[in-house]
Formats: sequence, structure tokens, C-alpha cells
Amino acid sequence: MTADVTVVVATRNRREQLLDVLRRHAGPVIVVDNYSDDGTPEAVAAAFPEVRVVPLGTNLGAGAARNVGVALARTPFVAFADDDSYWVPGALDRAAEILRAHPRTGLLTAQVRVGAQRRLDPVSAGMARAPLGTPAGAPGPAVLGFLACAVVLRRAAFTQVGGFADRLGTYGEEALLAMDLAAAGWHLAYVDELVVHHLPLPAGRDRRARHRQEARNRVLTAALRRPSRVVAGVVRQTWRDPERRAGLLDAARQLGWVLRERRRLPAAVEADLAVLEGAAPPPVPAQDAPVARAVPAPAGAEVG
Repeated sequence: MTADVTVVVATRNRREQLLDVLRRHAGPVIVVDNYSDDGTPEAVAAAFPEVRVVPLGTNLGAGAARNVGVALARTPFVAFADDDSYWVPGALDRAAEILRAHPRTGLLTAQVRVGAQRRLDPVSAGMARAPLGTPAGAPGPAVLGFLACAVVLRRAAFTQVGGFADRLGTYGEEALLAMDLAAAGWHLAYVDELVVHHLPLPAGRDRRARHRQEARNRVLTAALRRPSRVVAGVVRQTWRDPERRAGLLDAARQLGWVLRERRRLPAAVEADLAVLEGAAPPPVPAQDAPVARAVPAPAGAEVG
């Protein structure tokens, strides 16, 4: 039993798959349902009375649903799971130990094994190569992104930066949160010993709609935090892809929000992003260097 970690699951219309993975979760679990019409909330409540079910009156998207779950959690740490994923036994206990031992770490991301064959997810393989190295005081290689189904966060860190941006909905919503955590001085680390199993269905959601939403969110994330030259590059790349081009128009409709919320990342975080993107990192002023490296524990850190 994992008493210090709440598992938050965002779901929509995947009742049978969710029921299958819920039995594998340990500790407190909160399921936030994005207005399913397949009876998911009722089925979960009947099969797992110990699970807190939060039915939403509309489909807010995965990020906003997770925000609701974190707001209801009372443990110092929160893990996310999808309705087709689960943490291996003991992983969340170990994650809590690591976070207690590393008070400047706000997020741990795990190794993801996919399908019945348990093949290593390419995202995990990339993180294991550690292109950003391992900062002093961190429990593993630094990352600036994650798969939402494979993270354990310090609740205080998540709350400090405002969680996921509700307007991003689903698909690619993780990138902005990763940037904001790093900008606030938190370490984000890949920890290979933590393992998640992901069991995606052979036929998933509407592929074209997903690509359009991913493109929209990629453009919005760049516009909210990145230099103009990076934003221009993302726009050009998106325009060249006919399947994702419509996402540009969707992003343009959010221009007012972007202008209100735009703020540039610290130079050290931008430099790390440039490394990950294979570009030459811009010079980092000495006074900005500690932002993404060794820093005092941010305000609100829960050490115990």
C-alpha cells in the first residue's frame, strides 16, 4: 500500500480497459471522468468502492482533468496513470522514497514498457541516453518532457506552477508543464528503476484529430514560452504538414490568451531545450545558470 502517493487517472469512454487496469493500482486512487457516455463512472464506483470517482459535466481534456484530481489529493506526492496504464508493484513506494531524499526534485518520470511484449518506449530510451546529464542533487538524468502516464510529482511543485494549462486539453499538454517546473527551479529526472506498463488499444482515437490537436498545442506551447525564432520554426514545420496544418488556425484563435500569458523561459532552460532539439545552445548569462541546475530547494518543498 502506497500511502504517500495518490494515483490520478483521467479517462473518457474506456470503461472496460479502465476497469482492467484499476485493479493493479495501489494506494489512494482518484478517477476523473471526462463526460463519458459509456457508463464509466457508475461501473468504476460499483467495482471499486474505495476509488474516488469524479464525473465532470463536460469533456475538459486530460490536463484539466488531472488538475481536478491533484486538487483533491491530500498526499505529498501524486502519480498519473492513463486508463490503459499501471505502475508496477513497489514503484510508487520507491518514487516516494526518492522524492523525500531529493527535496529539489519536483518530478520523476519512469521507464515505460509497451504492450504485452513490454517493449521499451522510444521516449524512455531517449531519456536514458541522458543528453542533459545528471545535475548535482538530482536522482537521475535531467529531462524537459515526459509521458503523462509515467510521472510522479511533488504536489507542492505542481501547485506552485499552476499545473497543466486547461486550454491545451489533451495531447502534448505535458511540454508546457515540464518547462514551467524547470523554470521554477525544480529538477525533473528520469529514473530507470521506476516502471510503468502501457497497454494501448490497437485502434485508438481519431488519428487526424489527434495530429491536429498535437500541432495546435505544439504551436501554443512555443508561443507561450520560446523565443520568436523558435516559434517561427515551429509554425513553418507545422505548415508543411497537411495533416497538421489546421492546428495553426486553431492556435491562432488563442492569440489573445497567448499574449496575456507569454513569458520567456530562463536562459538555462532554453539552452537545455536547444540541446534536446539538436541546435547550438545560446550563451547562458552567469546569473541565469543556476535556474536549471543546482539551486536551493524552491519554496513549498516538502522534504519529509
